[in-house]
Amino acid sequence: MSQRAANCPNCGAPVQFRWSSAIQTTCAYCRSILVRRDVNLERVGEVADLPPDPSPIQIGTEGVYRDKSFVLVGRILYEYEQGGWNEWHAVCQDGRSAWLSDAQAEYAVSFLTPHQGLPAANQVRPGQRMMLNGVVYEVTVLTRARYRGVEGELPFEYWDKSEALFADLRTPDARFATIDYSEDPPLLFLGEAVGFDDLRLKNLRQFEGWS
Repeated sequence: MSQRAANCPNCGAPVQFRWSSAIQTTCAYCRSILVRRDVNLERVGEVADLPPDPSPIQIGTEGVYRDKSFVLVGRILYEYEQGGWNEWHAVCQDGRSAWLSDAQAEYAVSFLTPHQGLPAANQVRPGQRMMLNGVVYEVTVLTRARYRGVEGELPFEYWDKSEALFADLRTPDARFATIDYSEDPPLLFLGEAVGFDDLRLKNLRQFEGWS
């Protein structure tokens, strides 16, 4: 994971990229949201105040998935009527970009997967089955969430969203899929549910009441 450095166009502070392919990052000093435009950084907004996070996971947390190490370099935070969750952007040892969903002590690792012919949002309902990459999944829940904020490095520009619809799907053997309807055409992420201990996480956030 080669690193690259630049300066924040708003405050001049150094901005260090953990991942050379990052499209968006945030300045740790002035909280500006920065997007790469060719070789330059452009300020497109400012990070809103994020709510307190009960998760021990943080940017810089390292772990292992399927015997390959990864480091978390960014986060998208969502809220919905039953709470909120984090989508952590992970960069894997082999350079791939992955996502660690951190939803109220339930975790899943997934990867963006090209797929043609995903159903439209108004055609999806809980209990529906669909074939994705040769595997039959069942829609378990539809979640309409509010974009709450970002931090760190992301593989795409993502800072001006308001609301998004997600369809979560599972199989009996713990495979996991999400269809993200915030984009057109929608995006498909495939992966699996994982246990916290299975990820062998280190560099976790320490706070009172958690061990």
